Amino acid sequence: MKSINTVIIVLGLLLGFSGCERELSTELQPVHWDRDMCERCKMVVSDRHHALQVINPKDAHSYMFDDLGCMVLWFHNEKIPWASQAVIWITDATSGAWIDARKAFYDSGNITPMAYGFAAHAKRSDINKNKKVLTFSEVSQTIIALQQR
Repeated sequence: MKSINTVIIVLGLLLGFSGCERELSTELQPVHWDRDMCERCKMVVSDRHHALQVINPKDAHSYMFDDLGCMVLWFHNEKIPWASQAVIWITDATSGAWIDARKAFYDSGNITPMAYGFAAHAKRSDINKNKKVLTFSEVSQTIIALQQR
């Protein structure tokens, strides 16, 4: 009888723990302005209109960046294997609100923390009509090409 009770308890524990897998969050993590450091250049992240947060979908670890160029080059130079699945948040250059970096609209010629010059916008209409509108992919390719010169 004692061994049957032990088996029941062990099975109960195993079943209980198997349901404890937690879902990893890819939501924006708390930002500590003027304390968090850029993962690539190690500058303090303080500009609320050009900051980025990258979340690794495999472990939900977040990484902060002070400029879009730093993030793009970090992915490229470090050969981050989960780059294409990463959740990337960027602050809107106009409002400072966090937006999906892959869906944002970009323009160049802006003053940014590390002088890469690219700014993100939630709406295409927020970009001056005289400026070229770029996608996330186009901006990334441009930054990588500039580094290779």
